[in-house]
Amino acid sequence: MPSLDLAALTAIDVHTHVEQDGHGCFSLDQELLDASAKYFRADQDRTPTVATIAEHYRARNMAAVVFTVDAPTATGHPALSSEEILDEAAEYADVLIPFGSVDPHGGRASVARIRDLVARGARGFKFHPSLQAFEPNDPAFYPLYAAITELGVPALFHTGQTGIGAGLPGGHGIKLRYSNPMLLDDVAADFPDLTVVMAHPSVPWQDEAISIATHKTNVYIDLSGWSPKYFPPQLVKAANGLLRTKVLFGSDFPVITPDRWLADFAKLEIKEEVRPLILKDNAVRVLGLA
Repeated sequence: MPSLDLAALTAIDVHTHVEQDGHGCFSLDQELLDASAKYFRADQDRTPTVATIAEHYRARNMAAVVFTVDAPTATGHPALSSEEILDEAAEYADVLIPFGSVDPHGGRASVARIRDLVARGARGFKFHPSLQAFEPNDPAFYPLYAAITELGVPALFHTGQTGIGAGLPGGHGIKLRYSNPMLLDDVAADFPDLTVVMAHPSVPWQDEAISIATHKTNVYIDLSGWSPKYFPPQLVKAANGLLRTKVLFGSDFPVITPDRWLADFAKLEIKEEVRPLILKDNAVRVLGLA
């Protein structure tokens, strides 16, 4: 079985999406897929499989965290199987780090599934409050976090604006307020041993995200979903200084490729000693890889 060679990797991308399974099923309905591709001006394959992602990152000598978002209650669209993603990712363990996803509305079944997924190889969990239509600080969902905390893996939450539903009437019914990072401040406070990663520059709540990551040692920020040339200046300042050990490279592949992200990151005014922290070292620590 292959395994990660951390010393040989140039970077770890903590945010990539499996959008198609081995049966030809997609993670989102076609309208949402098309809208997000238009929003991100993505002209590459919008629906990569586990194998496609592995090939893409192996060719770049990088590792990638891979996941889907399980949201059938909110969207009515069947989710891709996290179990299948875990099993397939195990074949590419030299390059892929698989996360699980559960429908937060699943109650005890979702809690039990969290335990089963970790036993199967999940290294963390992905939530998308807007797509999954839930307020993450609602105590009804706390049993999910209690299980994840007990199992010692991180929880990665989408925050801020989303390209899913962007440009559609009513945003396809997707509500941005669920992804206000301040809701995660409650979660991080109530679960101090849970590693919380806030995904994306949290526009329009960037200052709130920086404040939370500064205040709570268990909270981190991934930089996916935006080209670095569009990063808010206060985020660049924080990444260079106070939060240099709290920010992580993420692309949001396939809508943003690592090539595009890294090309723009190279032009960003980031201190040379901070770059390796963002690109790999912080992720190694957060993901418990060493």
